[in-house]
Amino acid sequence: MKKLFLILLLCSAGAFAQINPDNIKIMRDKWGVPHIFAKTDPEVAYGLAWANAEDDFKTIQLTLLAGKGMVGRNKGKDGATVDYVVALLRCREVVEEQYDKALSPEYKALIEGYIAGINAYAAKHPEEVLVKGSFPTNTKEYTTSTVFSLSMISGVDAVLQKIFKEKVKTLDDFKAAGSNAIAVHSSKTTDGSSYLAINPHQPLEGPVAWYEAHLCSEEGLNILGALFPGGPVIFVGVNENLGWTHTVNYQDKVDVFQLEMNPANKKQYKFDGKWETLEEKTVKLKVKMGAFTIPVKKVALWSKYGATIQTKQGTFSVRFSANQDIRGIEQWYKMDKARNFSEFYKAMKMTAIPGFNTIYADKRDTIFYVSNGKIPFRAEGYDWKNTIPGNTSKTLTTNFHPLKDLPQYVNPASGYLFNANHTPFNATGEKDNLKAKDFDQTMGYEVKDNNRSIRFQEMFSQYDKISFDDLKHIKYDGQLPKGKLYFPANTDALFQLNSSEYADIQPLIENLNSWDRKTNVDSKGAAIFLVMLNYFTAELGKRGDITDYVISKDEAVAAFRYVSSYMKEHFGRTDIVLGDLQKLVRGDIEKPSWGLPDVITAMHTRPYKDGKLKVVQGESYIGLIKFPKEGLPEIETVLNFGQSTHADSPHFADQMDLYLSQKTKKMTLDKAEVMKTVVKTYSPK
Repeated sequence: MKKLFLILLLCSAGAFAQINPDNIKIMRDKWGVPHIFAKTDPEVAYGLAWANAEDDFKTIQLTLLAGKGMVGRNKGKDGATVDYVVALLRCREVVEEQYDKALSPEYKALIEGYIAGINAYAAKHPEEVLVKGSFPTNTKEYTTSTVFSLSMISGVDAVLQKIFKEKVKTLDDFKAAGSNAIAVHSSKTTDGSSYLAINPHQPLEGPVAWYEAHLCSEEGLNILGALFPGGPVIFVGVNENLGWTHTVNYQDKVDVFQLEMNPANKKQYKFDGKWETLEEKTVKLKVKMGAFTIPVKKVALWSKYGATIQTKQGTFSVRFSANQDIRGIEQWYKMDKARNFSEFYKAMKMTAIPGFNTIYADKRDTIFYVSNGKIPFRAEGYDWKNTIPGNTSKTLTTNFHPLKDLPQYVNPASGYLFNANHTPFNATGEKDNLKAKDFDQTMGYEVKDNNRSIRFQEMFSQYDKISFDDLKHIKYDGQLPKGKLYFPANTDALFQLNSSEYADIQPLIENLNSWDRKTNVDSKGAAIFLVMLNYFTAELGKRGDITDYVISKDEAVAAFRYVSSYMKEHFGRTDIVLGDLQKLVRGDIEKPSWGLPDVITAMHTRPYKDGKLKVVQGESYIGLIKFPKEGLPEIETVLNFGQSTHADSPHFADQMDLYLSQKTKKMTLDKAEVMKTVVKTYSPK
């Protein structure tokens, strides 16, 4: 039986593309980063699939299983929810409709090579396959999984949760998690080079944690950067001529419509004065329950607007762009291969990636920023950030804004561009910033700043010209800005208490009042503030939208007393430092970590053990790029842990100390240089 399984998988692996693994070379450097060389792009994609699977096949499968509707067979009830949502959003249907005509032959060949590689790895390592019957997979199943992933990244998951919980109105939630991006024009640098800082703040482990790779073919592909497990191309990185990075943006990506239902028929809704019938589809799920797999049937509904859910609160449809265009990954592929700004901008004009700010720099003196998104043309007169009437063609969006309509900058006179998940209307020097009023208000762009954006401007204002070391200093800054702090509520009262009035918490008040707002591991003030931040997030978060909430004096005193109780209970004292409280954890390795939410070196935590907090998101893949006028770019990178998720691998946590010491490793796009330091060379077979 096992032999038959292997034969079937191997046959499938060769069905997509005639790829000879001997033509592919995977060169692992001392950090385990795969440098993959082959003649063609599909061969490189095959090698990437194999190398990534060697390091993290389990996580790759979690992505692939969504495209096959088989997550429930691995993750039980929670996984079955994923399978249902894939069906509800019609991810597979849009792939079937668009695959043949929307995707280019070059990209189809690339993902055929990638799928051939992943199927070949599964055939070679059947003991690592999570769900029986999940391999071989195919390109349409894979594309289904990417449509679903981009839908989730667009924020559809949060909207669906609110509908199912009957809390449809979107709240103006605090958005401190995210990323940083910086581009500096050569006119602003001391050495005449352009600079780029790649600094996304992703989860440190799991399906959207970064994986580093170098991809090089003889068809014009030579790029180093990072991707998510299961990605066939680089998502943020640098090639021989240019580089870019992303941050999450918060323009209005998802619309919610309340349907006007027929009182006599709960399956009919009114549209332009006529009753229309909801489309119904029975979704057959299989749910792992202990040693058994239980079949379950659920109904998925669809209206003219899209995926539809009926609750006691009403019937709602959700419409967004990510499940209307399957070319998102292809756009990244074209960005990977762009040789200059014109080609890069042409790729961006696809607007197939449904969101993300994009910040770019190149060797030819161009820096660029666009708050990208696939945003529909919307009728004026409606509150598009909240629930919209779903009974008229006036609210049914069908076309999307072209790239030229979106906020963007090319070579501002100020000489720099940045984003920290804040408004795109504060992206450079004040005199060069765009005005929100000049853009279509229905696009719903963010207009607020955050602590990181305020601090970035504080930092940039110190320099007439910036050196590469200055760029590192800015990127690794771990200090909150002066003045008001932009957290879920106004925290001023925390810093205004007279310590002499409160003997029981006097040392804590004094430590916070004397805090320099730095978030290094030996900071007592940062430790106090982190416990307080978690306290207020939990307590005030129960009240809903607390954006403009002002913490009172009594609430500040209660918070200090909570901190005192928490620290005494778990640490036996109240003079602990941040590194005592906050830990970077990998397997059995536990080390003190710097950073707080919404400083430039952002860290986000969850409860760990013994009162300690474990970093789960924040500083992750870091790339610092210098583009000299001649020659290849100079590249420095670091990952938070290492290339492999296997605890017995030497690359499980070998970058951890480098990362915590805020240092980087030198990388290169030069094959000759790679070969000088390569530790292992092999073909994927």
